[in-house]
Amino acid sequence: MQLTELKGDRTRIGIEHGTAHADKIQHSIVVYDQLFQDFIGIGWAEARREAERFVAMIERGFPEILEEMAGIAQGAGVEPADILTLNCRSEISLTRASGGCSAFALQRAGTQWLAQNWDWRSDQLHNVVALHIQGDDVAPLISIGEAGMVAKIGMNAAGIGVCLNAIRSQTCGEGLPIHIALRKILESPDMASALNVTHEDRVCSSAHFLIASGDGQAAGMEVHPGKPGHLEPLEGIVTHTNHLYAQTATCQIDDFPRPDSQPRLQRLNQLLSEELSTQNGASEAQLFEILSDHDGEPMSLCRHFNPYQPAEERMETLFAVVMNLTERRLTLHHGKPCEPQERLTIRL
Repeated sequence: MQLTELKGDRTRIGIEHGTAHADKIQHSIVVYDQLFQDFIGIGWAEARREAERFVAMIERGFPEILEEMAGIAQGAGVEPADILTLNCRSEISLTRASGGCSAFALQRAGTQWLAQNWDWRSDQLHNVVALHIQGDDVAPLISIGEAGMVAKIGMNAAGIGVCLNAIRSQTCGEGLPIHIALRKILESPDMASALNVTHEDRVCSSAHFLIASGDGQAAGMEVHPGKPGHLEPLEGIVTHTNHLYAQTATCQIDDFPRPDSQPRLQRLNQLLSEELSTQNGASEAQLFEILSDHDGEPMSLCRHFNPYQPAEERMETLFAVVMNLTERRLTLHHGKPCEPQERLTIRL
């Protein structure tokens, strides 16, 4: 796993992204073509047509990102509609199917941490990329995600970080697509601006964004087209898996989580309360150990191949991330955190 450096204006950043990861982007299109067929019974051509309805929403809320997406398409040798479809894949598929992921924010001894496992189909493992984006008009940022997508999980040099949990819900309305909203959060100069993306721009489909800042603030935002659910830290901790539980969200929309979401959340809360006292600090190694937990396997925090799931729904942990936002440090474990795989540490 290498860090891809992207610099310049929006178009240049996009072209460099697309050129550096053309093979991965083209493979991602193949993966999502199959995923759309497995989950919702449509092929890539129909998915592209569905994605077109989100262009007007992006033009209203974050028009400049369309320049970058066009650059990605140019660099990768694909059509702009293909990159749009990749970046709207959650809106196309996750309103009718869900992924995994376990995430938490932790504030201890003056340090703000963010951490999560990203669980998804194993055929995307080798399409994961680490991007260091230095735009002309925003603070440098790190995004760990899928090739061809403008953002997913990461942090910026202002100390703003964000994690993502998928939510299965049939709700999809007006607002920014999930991955576009994540990029706008990663370009935010402060916590208030980051939260404003969820309150003012809104997000057109359901998800959970765990947002925190290096000065010790954190909030779980259960986003959707309406007013987001807001989860405040309890003893410095916010945890989330793949179901809604903020009353301000659950009173507005319905979600349809998998049976393992509640047990994973309970286990995450148990581990954080048992292993990290309110008086003592935390370490990166401790947090990766929590993400490596196998209690309740195969539906554990660290998820491995489960032959009893339908083939199209098998989710595995593809990477784990621990961010020390106070020190502007992100460590990526590519693959399952319990295994001796690739590790990359980045500082801003």
